[in-house]
Amino acid sequence: MARLRRIVVPGQVHLIIHRVRSGSEVFRDAADRLNYGHALADAALSARVAIHAYALLPAEVRLLVSPEDAGGLALLMQAAGRRYVRSFNQKYGSTGTPWEGRFRSAVIEPDAYFLPCLRYVEGSAEAVASLGGEFDGLSSAAHHLGLRVDPLIADHPAIWGFGNTPFERHAAYRRFAERAPGEGEVATILLAALNGWVLGSREFAAAVADQTGRRPQRARRGRPRLATLSR
Repeated sequence: MARLRRIVVPGQVHLIIHRVRSGSEVFRDAADRLNYGHALADAALSARVAIHAYALLPAEVRLLVSPEDAGGLALLMQAAGRRYVRSFNQKYGSTGTPWEGRFRSAVIEPDAYFLPCLRYVEGSAEAVASLGGEFDGLSSAAHHLGLRVDPLIADHPAIWGFGNTPFERHAAYRRFAERAPGEGEVATILLAALNGWVLGSREFAAAVADQTGRRPQRARRGRPRLATLSR
């Protein structure tokens, strides 16, 4: 079966997940994460992609980003990945790439899904409990909790709904991050991202389909209803 063309909508928020091969680790210490962060910052500038959130986990990279054009996501991930893999292989005496293949992504409707995706990306329930020491490049949670200013992050307007001042926003985000996700929330996010679907309402998905010319969500199973066939 042919692989579906990736959905990329300039100006919209996208969730990215890039996983490594089974049994591999792409970040083994804080220095690795900081190295990838530098590569990501330079790639974002050249690819014209705004980074809203990130997490650099041993087995995967998670990002929330907004590209200025349709080629931005691919340019971002290729540039950051290639630069990092070169230094990773030199450091550890390895060859090839630790990545399992192409990155996965989903266009998200920010009004409904930016904050849940932010909590998913940062793993903030755990981050809130562990933060307080020296920044180690693990995620952007420290930025959104007001513990440091992360130069890699371009704040998304959805954050402003937490309050009128930075103090109000940081405190409100901490309360939000400490709450466990609702039932099925993470599964819904992963289903969209790993399959390349749009994460949002039917109206939002339809608008994306009109703009990109690609089916935005999983097709419904079963035969069409008779009423549809008779038209």
